[in-house]
Amino acid sequence: MVEYIIETNNLSKIYYNNTVVDSINMHVEKGKIYGLLGKNGAGKTTTMCMLLNLTYPTSGEIYLFGKNSKKYTNEIYSNIGSIIETPGFYENLTAYENLKIISKLRKDFYPQNINLVLEMVNLENSKSKKFKDFSLGMKQRLGIAAAIMHNPELLILDEPINGLDPFGIKEIRTLLKRLSHEYGITILISSHILSEIENIADVIGIMDKGILIEEIAKEELYNRLNKFVEFEVSDGYRAVELLEKIGLKANKDFTITKEGIIHLYSNLEMRDKINALFVSAGIDVKKVNLCEENLEDFFTRFVSNN
Repeated sequence: MVEYIIETNNLSKIYYNNTVVDSINMHVEKGKIYGLLGKNGAGKTTTMCMLLNLTYPTSGEIYLFGKNSKKYTNEIYSNIGSIIETPGFYENLTAYENLKIISKLRKDFYPQNINLVLEMVNLENSKSKKFKDFSLGMKQRLGIAAAIMHNPELLILDEPINGLDPFGIKEIRTLLKRLSHEYGITILISSHILSEIENIADVIGIMDKGILIEEIAKEELYNRLNKFVEFEVSDGYRAVELLEKIGLKANKDFTITKEGIIHLYSNLEMRDKINALFVSAGIDVKKVNLCEENLEDFFTRFVSNN
């Protein structure tokens, strides 16, 4: 039987008649990395804030570790680590000193724990370096160290790779996979960057305009990538008119790129006839290719159709 660390039931949040999160049903399985993917403003941060009891839901229920979050608040939230927005530390203190202060405020100061988490996030050789001299990637890793210092079973991270350079992104990606695979921590991570969610997540939740459109295992995603025919034509908009005249629908049967290239997702067997249709209408067809869409194409099409 699947064990869910996070489960929501019609969870919603409304601000001043604006529905930010709309009746979502989320399922985060134990030991998995769940990537919450959506554009800025999709409702990801609000969802995480509700999960962390930082803002109250307008309606719906939250179950964490199988328990109703309203009834077991202290027990539940002591078992969660999180980063929402940029973590704050004292600029003139070292990594070790910053973590020592945090642990004392939590009343769980154990020097060995600090050394352990600094090693886990690959900062053991920088523990005497002042925070102001850290790179952005190092600062994010120290934030994760602070979030896991009390040995939580669940880690909730809102856009932890935002603003990082490629090397910093790779460091965070490697760290989170290690925390999941070696230490068994369940991770919920949000991002608007598809390629990074693809590289790290076991399961992807697609969110748009406050709605959780679908939850899908990454392996299944690859099975759902469509083949399509790419037409490079001299007049893309005229080509679209012709496709619509024969009953094909934009964003469902085909799309057009900013460069005017047509991607046909259905009726692929008609590509020769469609090519002839374009030519007979005076449209120059420069190229016809049979291709397979990438994940970015899939998500663009998927979100457009929902």
